[in-house]
Amino acid sequence: MNISVQRVEESKKQLAELGEIQSRTQFGGYSLSVEKIVFALVSDGELYLRASETMQRYLQQRALQPFIFHKRGQCISLNYFKVDSRLWHHTDDLLALSRGSLNEARALREAQLNCQRLKDLPNLSIRLEMLLIEVGVTTVSRLRDLGAKQCWARLRSKNRHLGLKTLYALQGAISGQHQEVLAREVRDELKHWYQQFTQSPIITLRKGTKGPSTPS
Repeated sequence: MNISVQRVEESKKQLAELGEIQSRTQFGGYSLSVEKIVFALVSDGELYLRASETMQRYLQQRALQPFIFHKRGQCISLNYFKVDSRLWHHTDDLLALSRGSLNEARALREAQLNCQRLKDLPNLSIRLEMLLIEVGVTTVSRLRDLGAKQCWARLRSKNRHLGLKTLYALQGAISGQHQEVLAREVRDELKHWYQQFTQSPIITLRKGTKGPSTPS
């Protein structure tokens, strides 16, 4: 068992009061979530909590190291902060900060769900909003109902230049996160579907399907 897996298991045990904690691979490490709401990351054996108002008050008293994600030679600082040795020894403080991270992440997700404009979702520009409206995707709820694949397929039927990045952007918008931080397995599955879609001569895509199908 590597150090990150050990830290994931330790975090689940220490933070069990938050609910059933799920983990999945992300950023070369793992994300931790409750009811699909991501509130923490584990990388190189360290736990990082999502920034929150509770966290900001704590940072005024004690500095914590931010999470730095390295991609394609660039350093990207994310709004997560490392749990230091003091917090691991003061479990009440750790739990309070973790609960604050989860609550604010949940509030943000609810606000995004109630968002009236597509452009207000992550990754969606005004131009992409206009393109979606042109193909009948006029609301956030419609976007979520159809899913990233079917929305992308509709866009693709109007603009053959749209590629994989747009598919990632749509999935990120639906899940409430920047496309660059989509979990690796999500990106891999979308990439596989995209390759099947673009290589198949005839494709029928129905709501609820996981990928393209060719009619017999």
